[in-house]
Amino acid sequence: MCVCTCIAFALISTANAADPLPNIVFVMVDDMGYGDPGCYNPNSKIPTPNIDSLAESGMRFTDAHAPGPLCHMSRYGLLTGRYPFRTDVRRWPKHALLEPGQVTIASLLKGQGYRTAMVGKWHLGFNENGYDQPLPGGPVDVGFDSYFGIRASTDIPPYFYIAGNRAVAAPTDKIDDRNSEGWTRIQGEFWRAGGIAPGLELKDVLPRFTDEAVDVISTHAKSDRNEPLFLYLAYPAPHTPWLPSSEFQGKSGADMYGDFAMMVDAMIGKVLNALAENQMTQETLVIFTSDNGPVWYEQDVERFGHDSSGGLRGMKADAWECGHRMPFIAKWPGHVPANAVSGQLLCFTDMLATFAAITDAELSPKAGPDSVNQLPAFLGEANAPLRSTLAMRSGGGMMTVRQGSWKLIEGLGSGGFSNPKRVKPGPNDPQGQLYNLADDVGETNNLYDQKPELVKELKAELSRIQDK
Repeated sequence: MCVCTCIAFALISTANAADPLPNIVFVMVDDMGYGDPGCYNPNSKIPTPNIDSLAESGMRFTDAHAPGPLCHMSRYGLLTGRYPFRTDVRRWPKHALLEPGQVTIASLLKGQGYRTAMVGKWHLGFNENGYDQPLPGGPVDVGFDSYFGIRASTDIPPYFYIAGNRAVAAPTDKIDDRNSEGWTRIQGEFWRAGGIAPGLELKDVLPRFTDEAVDVISTHAKSDRNEPLFLYLAYPAPHTPWLPSSEFQGKSGADMYGDFAMMVDAMIGKVLNALAENQMTQETLVIFTSDNGPVWYEQDVERFGHDSSGGLRGMKADAWECGHRMPFIAKWPGHVPANAVSGQLLCFTDMLATFAAITDAELSPKAGPDSVNQLPAFLGEANAPLRSTLAMRSGGGMMTVRQGSWKLIEGLGSGGFSNPKRVKPGPNDPQGQLYNLADDVGETNNLYDQKPELVKELKAELSRIQDK
């Protein structure tokens, strides 16, 4: 089955055409692992009652993937329906990654009559020309009516809030770098030195974004507009720096990381409560996921007895499954079955075609070349695979392709943060990695040399996808 089958034409929704369009709230957290939420890992040391409640009242996907195992890659694929290897995502620090007029999930929904808002971490670049000047190429230029957030992570300076396309206050002050004893350099209360806006405290960013999201919901509910709401809430946590407030400190079994993840769950709870208090729950599709895998090493698993990977191999940035297989939950009362589990192969790029199907929109031939309509899966009506292939580039540049349950990695090593990152094959070593995820989701049995014809087929499939 071709990944892009039918998305260039009108997409027919299987939802009742007479139903009003739903509000859509898409919550993306940052660096949360597949094994962190309790609904994905019964042995998790991190209480996540609000995420778990979404799974109880919605559908939990077990084979959902970020289109790349790093923050900017993942967000690019979500917004555009394009694999991030189709552009140079390395340009993000100074240049906008999205092109003028490029179709995004926001512009698509805006065109269907939605009020579109984004709150949180952008990480897709602006065309920067000084922080006292407008910041073009960001959310309000690609389909969002409003934006309040930050340019990247809360460990990447400069640190300042953005409203619309302007800095709320320029990052004219300076902040020293910080690290935590007992953790690696990129864990704990880690942030880099650089510019920061006067009065901004990194510990306040997560609750501030929650307040902003709640305000978007409340303001929309009180307005006399008839259009539905699309809210993209991109939390910059539990990415470093891990800064749990006092009420969460020491409350998890996974030290400061677990405490911060608990705080993220509580913030999600406040957003869900805002929907309920404004009588919007029944008419809202809520989607929860994480942008990529966690920064959690094997020594952390041994030290705390908490497996953030949920049994998957690797971590953030890796070609291995933990780098990109994500918790993904959809809740839509009366449409998405409650307490359901789906094994459909899904990628964040699929949201463009799925939202088009929900709103009965048409996608142009150039829009979302890597997007597949997953609405039948959401509705529990998919009896066959909707997506059969998946391709991505790891944080270290290693290409990966998936076809059915077979996964090919073009090289040895993790291709990301886990050691060994890259391995030069010896005379009798395989040139790459091949795993059958149907019976080896932990990627322990490399079958590369045992199935040369399958390797050849998968390489050809990867080339076909890359050449589209």
